[in-house]
Amino acid sequence: MNSKFQDTLMKYMMPIANKVEQQKHLQAIKDGMISVVPIIIVGSISLLPLAIANLIGSGPVYDFLNAHMSVFTYAGMFTTDMLSIYAAMFIAIALAKRYDICNNLTGATAIMVHLILSGLSIEGGMDISYLGASGLFTCIVSAILSVEVTRILTKNKIIIRLPDSVPSMVGESFASLIPLVVNALLAVIIANLSLSFAGKVFPAFIMGILAPAISTMDTLPALLIVIFLTQFLWFFGLHGPSITSAVWASFAIAYEAENMANYAAGQPVEHIFTFGLFYAVLQVTGSGLTLGLVIMMMRSKAQSLRSIGTVGIVPTLFGINEPIIFGAPIILNPFLFIPFVFGPLVITVITYLTMTGGLVGKPIASPPGFLPPGVGAFIMTLDWKCVALVFVNLIIMTVFYYPFFKMMEADELKKEQGEAA
Repeated sequence: MNSKFQDTLMKYMMPIANKVEQQKHLQAIKDGMISVVPIIIVGSISLLPLAIANLIGSGPVYDFLNAHMSVFTYAGMFTTDMLSIYAAMFIAIALAKRYDICNNLTGATAIMVHLILSGLSIEGGMDISYLGASGLFTCIVSAILSVEVTRILTKNKIIIRLPDSVPSMVGESFASLIPLVVNALLAVIIANLSLSFAGKVFPAFIMGILAPAISTMDTLPALLIVIFLTQFLWFFGLHGPSITSAVWASFAIAYEAENMANYAAGQPVEHIFTFGLFYAVLQVTGSGLTLGLVIMMMRSKAQSLRSIGTVGIVPTLFGINEPIIFGAPIILNPFLFIPFVFGPLVITVITYLTMTGGLVGKPIASPPGFLPPGVGAFIMTLDWKCVALVFVNLIIMTVFYYPFFKMMEADELKKEQGEAA
């Protein structure tokens, strides 16, 4: 890859990537959605007894689990089943921090707006159907609306100001009062307009508008675009997952929560592109699936490559391969451009086809991050075949890297021999 080509790509890619990284709303959505992952993991844990019962099928353990299933899955009703409430709070806090207007009521205001927009009054209480995965896109609206209204009112000093002698907590509470009232009024108006003119609750209205985008993201072409851009940006030194996840994280987390809800209800699990799949399978051992490359570097005849491989092996096993990306380096390395950028696309195709074909189970849980290869995949699917798929993918990537690594190694040996001479 010549420098002119690199310069041309940098000229057009850098401004786009920088704009995405600097866009407050996109970054707040990304940060807020990622913040709910631990809550999804707690919900996933509560589903494990159900998954174990399904795997066993019969026997005393099966009978015991079924008899107490409502207790085992109790936490799920207040985690994944109400996921959008937490997401609204986290997104609002993330956005308010970027505007430097975050206070004690930022999250509470967003929750209030979200409950007004998403809750439906029924006889004897409130329908909470849209507080789970199906309300995740509404919670984005709720969070952004609440923060923007607060920002505009604060900027124009349409708030109650108390003397400095008043305790700060009391001052913040009164300063938030007018924004809180205005947000509530706007949410009530939007919710009732949706019911009156669209004939449906606001989340259903939003889901109807976003239906084409939502269905399109869980496809092989969309996955290939996400993976390509992630690898391509990394190659030029830009944090690919951090930039691209601003667009896809909300979709992937919504798919993950929906899969978990369907599995708990005994319904078919439909989605493939989940947050867990991205990191536990498609980016296992780090972007570019570099475990095989690191092992080859550890055994390299080139001292420099061997040193970097030795240092990078343990972090890579836990999905942290920045030492390799920056140390080898992979960034702007013409030898590794093809396997690093295009190899993961092959892995994506293999993974997608095996899951759609029923050879490997689809995601039903959210695994914690930074786990060794195969561990996250098993937690995510409870299918040993997914573990096998991870290692097959890593072997394929090792084969993909091999000829390019050998060229890089030969070039590095020439440099070391030249320095020795």
